[in-house]
Amino acid sequence: MRGSHLLRWAAVPLGLLLAGCDMVVMNPTGDIAVQQRNLILIATALMLLVIVPVMILTVVFAWRYRASNRDATYDPDFDHSTSLELVIWSVPLLIIIVLGAVTWSSTHLLDPFRPLDRISAGRPLAKNARHMEVQVVALDWKWLFIYPEQGIATVNELALPVDVPVRFSMTSSSQMNTFYAPTLAGMIYAMPGMDSKLHAVLNKPGESWGYSGNYTGAGFSDMRFKLRGLSPADFAAWVQRVKAGGGVLEARRFISLEQPSEKVPPMYFGAVQPDLFYRALNRCVAPGKPCMTEVMRADMRRGGGNPHDTRAGAGTAPGRASAPMHGDKPTPALMKAPQDKGSGPNVTAPPKARAPGQTDPGHGHNRDMSALPQRTHHARV
Repeated sequence: MRGSHLLRWAAVPLGLLLAGCDMVVMNPTGDIAVQQRNLILIATALMLLVIVPVMILTVVFAWRYRASNRDATYDPDFDHSTSLELVIWSVPLLIIIVLGAVTWSSTHLLDPFRPLDRISAGRPLAKNARHMEVQVVALDWKWLFIYPEQGIATVNELALPVDVPVRFSMTSSSQMNTFYAPTLAGMIYAMPGMDSKLHAVLNKPGESWGYSGNYTGAGFSDMRFKLRGLSPADFAAWVQRVKAGGGVLEARRFISLEQPSEKVPPMYFGAVQPDLFYRALNRCVAPGKPCMTEVMRADMRRGGGNPHDTRAGAGTAPGRASAPMHGDKPTPALMKAPQDKGSGPNVTAPPKARAPGQTDPGHGHNRDMSALPQRTHHARV
């Protein structure tokens, strides 16, 4: 009796700890996240078909064939059983085949670039249905959301109407990041100079959180945004509030917003420069800075893509190595002029003593060539 009371009190702290847990991956509010949740459950169930019987049989065999059980069959010469071999190999093989088929089909059906064909299970998407556009820019360390159709933008708050398909376009300002809204869809990379896509839909109103799923420095742990699912009427009212109370997001404001900052509260902009996402994607927000598309187009006109053209810059493949958001790309040390490289103390100067040569064949200086005299090489004209 006393032991049962101890166990009961010991379970109280564990219950308090678990009370604060929210398994958002297992409680999605969007159809894509629901399908991903189901894939996790299917894969787990298939693996448990092997794990659970093995765990049970381990205990059964240990008990049945214990040393004190004189009734158990003792067969020290046993070495093979065709029936056991068939069970041991066929069951895992069938599980792998089923798991592979499910994974292959789900990989194509849940491709983030693939447009949606349904709102939820049993609710196909109409052929003439329009997708809402949302442009995402990963900044240090905050998320910028641009609504081009509504002409507004927000920071660290993403509001979406329920049962409306959404097409996300994603890029990053400085480093590779990962957009992760577990109740909406899976993780999608946001990379500088690249436009990643995600198609998703929310099916339930409510609030949850989105995160950065890729470590990016000091403010990574607080780089999160509020995800709000609203009814169409509530979403329209939210858009009007943002338009009425927000400022204007243009190039100069974007450049200041891009500077690293941590724990940024939600911000709202009632108007947005129309081509701002295009300029952020092509690394040309700063006035006068050429866009990547212009640079690559000029490079192609000079012969880019022609492997036989050896002119400087002519062989650069389009899309390689995006430029920084501000300024020019740094010049590598090997490409700098000698007077620009600087100098430092020579800590590896050879010793003054000469190599002993034949007088001491085993000496280390005979092999590392550190005692060879310095020679001046003249270029042949």
